[in-house]
Amino acid sequence: MDSLYGDLFWYLDYNEDRALDISELQEGLEDIGAIQSLEEGKKIFTTGDVNKDGKLDFEEFMKYLKDHEKKMKLAFKSLDKNNDGKIEASEIVQSLQTLGLTISEQQAELILQSIDADGTMTVDWNEWRDYFLFNPVTDIEEIIRFWKHSTGIDIGDSLTIPDEFTEDEKKSGQWWRQLLAGGIAGAVSRTSTAPLDRLKIMMQVHGSKSDKMNIFGGFRQMVKEGGIRSLWRGNGTNVIKIAPETAVKFWAYEQYKKLLTEEGQKIGTFERFISGSMAGATAQTFIYPMEVMKTRLAVGKTGQYSGIYDCAKKILKHEGLGAFYKGYVPNLLGIIPYAGIDLAVYELLKSYWLDNFAKDSVNPGVMVLLGCGALSSTCGQLASYPLALVRTRMQAQAMLEGSPQLNMVGLFRRIISKEGIPGLYRGITPNFMKVLPAVGISYVVYENMKQTLGVTQK
Repeated sequence: MDSLYGDLFWYLDYNEDRALDISELQEGLEDIGAIQSLEEGKKIFTTGDVNKDGKLDFEEFMKYLKDHEKKMKLAFKSLDKNNDGKIEASEIVQSLQTLGLTISEQQAELILQSIDADGTMTVDWNEWRDYFLFNPVTDIEEIIRFWKHSTGIDIGDSLTIPDEFTEDEKKSGQWWRQLLAGGIAGAVSRTSTAPLDRLKIMMQVHGSKSDKMNIFGGFRQMVKEGGIRSLWRGNGTNVIKIAPETAVKFWAYEQYKKLLTEEGQKIGTFERFISGSMAGATAQTFIYPMEVMKTRLAVGKTGQYSGIYDCAKKILKHEGLGAFYKGYVPNLLGIIPYAGIDLAVYELLKSYWLDNFAKDSVNPGVMVLLGCGALSSTCGQLASYPLALVRTRMQAQAMLEGSPQLNMVGLFRRIISKEGIPGLYRGITPNFMKVLPAVGISYVVYENMKQTLGVTQK
């Protein structure tokens, strides 16, 4: 193997100065298809350049590959459960289960196909080493993550459950870049679909007064009352709350994960759901007054509030501190069905696609992933919508003249007795109308922001 590594070094040493600079390494490895991006080459270079002189000499290059090969051997052995020198589909399933990720044997075979060079449907040591030689992974968990990034087998993140970040992503600062990219994408997406969001709130609050409030009538009414700009009323608060909500949710998620899993233990799907739901509840508790203000600003008439600060001041003066948490209970209860159904439907769609449509590759592509995400999120919203409607009504009750101040149970009874079950789903049409544009816009902005901020994909 030494001679092979030596030949590779001389091949990469384009200017024949007995040392590799970063561009020689990156371009050479990319030319032979050993790496997919320049960032991977940079990572290899940084790890291998022990004396930090900006060059990889022959000894450093050989040492890096030998050390890396040792780690690959350990990872191979930990997957080869029956010690027969080959990795089979059943062994991949078993190893993934220990990491809290459940896949079928058919899905594991698709992973094997991407590594298997000789078509035997097993992977021997040589195939394993050749496949992972220039992927800077160090243990089995990172190898699983490499597969997830390159094949589309993910854990099915929902809007409520935060992203998982590797230790490497946390150390390199990739995590905050991803969160920032997501925050900016959310701000653009929310602003683009704000008119539909405001219409949904208006229909939730005022829909019961008259069955005539439809989509076109609602828009006409809002424009007539406050002009085109009024369609974005309440959007400022909706955008501002992204930063504190994301930060608190991410921090809380990490804390709950530590509480629910023993040190060194991998987080399973159930623990992930519980941690994510609790993190969502913690973040909502922290930013809930902004939710109330968003609703008040959206429902308010022209000139009623001059801005967020004026709205907060008037609520505090006329209704007291408790008003900032009106509708808090149904909001909290809505997190569980939303998160659970969103996660379950996404996993179901992912497994169905992998079992029925994956042929040469397990990567479903952008459109399938976006479609699954939009559909699972829609199902989650459908399940939790009645609670969301009651929450919005409770937030706005004080603004409606002659309206009794009811609690959650009282409001449910009143809506069902006066409007029937359909009354619990008022405003759901504009809510569904904004799902596809919101998903599409946020994806495009997110991908562009990741490039701008230098977020790399493994």
